[in-house]
Amino acid sequence: MNTTESQSKFPVQKIAFLSDGLRLSGTLHLPKAHRPPVVIGCHGLMSDSNSPKQIALARQCNQYGLAFLRIDHRGCGASEGLFSEVTSLEARSNDLIAAIHVMKNRTDVGKPIGLFGSSLGGTVCLAVAARYEVAALVTFAAPIRSDFIRPTPDRDPEDRAAPPVINPSRLHFDLTPALKRIKSIHVLHGQADEVVPVAHAHEIFAAAGEPKKLTIQLGGDHRMSNPVYQKAFIQQAAGWLKAGLQGKA
Repeated sequence: MNTTESQSKFPVQKIAFLSDGLRLSGTLHLPKAHRPPVVIGCHGLMSDSNSPKQIALARQCNQYGLAFLRIDHRGCGASEGLFSEVTSLEARSNDLIAAIHVMKNRTDVGKPIGLFGSSLGGTVCLAVAARYEVAALVTFAAPIRSDFIRPTPDRDPEDRAAPPVINPSRLHFDLTPALKRIKSIHVLHGQADEVVPVAHAHEIFAAAGEPKKLTIQLGGDHRMSNPVYQKAFIQQAAGWLKAGLQGKA
């Protein structure tokens, strides 16, 4: 099911696809180019595809002739699933793999695939890129181990304003062994990240293969709240994706 929005300089389509039987929602930004390469974006643990920085990155990628698909993982945004029951690294990786297959089967975009992930979305991209070859990868504040995740208290299921329940046992992971299979990656991280220690970025970069790049935002936090860093990030991430998808990284 596709519907087209007309509020953007470039065409934007709402798409739906299945992952493990759940109906997921995505937003595809299309540039004015013939069968462009496509970047798939993955959001953080308790976020969704409407992250302002991901929308800004999608628009910049369009300026560079790249398509960009923002997906809502299961249990998030407009996608099906109860967050506390369906959220795990394996499940979110399956969501991304399903999105990759959808893009590869479309006739209006090209075959090269790039990935972008923020926070746990970066972890998802790392996990998938270790198994599937991608042309370019950008992560921001991505954890490689789950020891930073803390449980949240139970909440009234009728209270829609309360944050979702996080069960750390469903989110246990350690990607350290997989990092050596990663390449074509630009790792970005805030030096003062209060959620995911910046050491995770250094470990990813040290283990990954060439081409690779590491950018540490001095004093930067997990949310990238500094607008100067936000602006620089958009240019850095889109530039890396463009170069990698055009075979220039």
